Amino acid sequence: MIELKFNIEGGDFDRAGTASSETKKVLKQLNIDPKVIKRAVVALYEAEVNIAAHAYRGIVKVSVSDHQIVAILKDEGPGIADIDRAMLEGFSTASPKVREMGFGAGMGLPNMKKNADELQVESTPGEGTTVKMIFDF
Repeated sequence: MIELKFNIEGGDFDRAGTASSETKKVLKQLNIDPKVIKRAVVALYEAEVNIAAHAYRGIVKVSVSDHQIVAILKDEGPGIADIDRAMLEGFSTASPKVREMGFGAGMGLPNMKKNADELQVESTPGEGTTVKMIFDF
């Protein structure tokens, strides 16, 4: 089992994508199917950007076993008041500043769901959000 861990700071869009990029390198070294790598990296990037856009800080943990990739992202932030609504394509609570940078189109959670074999989202308003994604191979 391989485990990777990354810290993400809220508002740091220059480093958003570091976890997905580093994870991609490791998955390639492990000769995992490129289609699985692409799905995992797209979903992980979306989750990283969500932390940068909405939270104060967060942690990304990625575990790779012989048959699946598990990514768990925990953030400290405002949380998600209505997860079902947040799962709708185009729904966004991103600030105008985040939108000006080209983020916040409301596709983060829908893209995570589309790419992961399993997606779990738990959130407590005022505390933060935990996202767990599983990719089977």
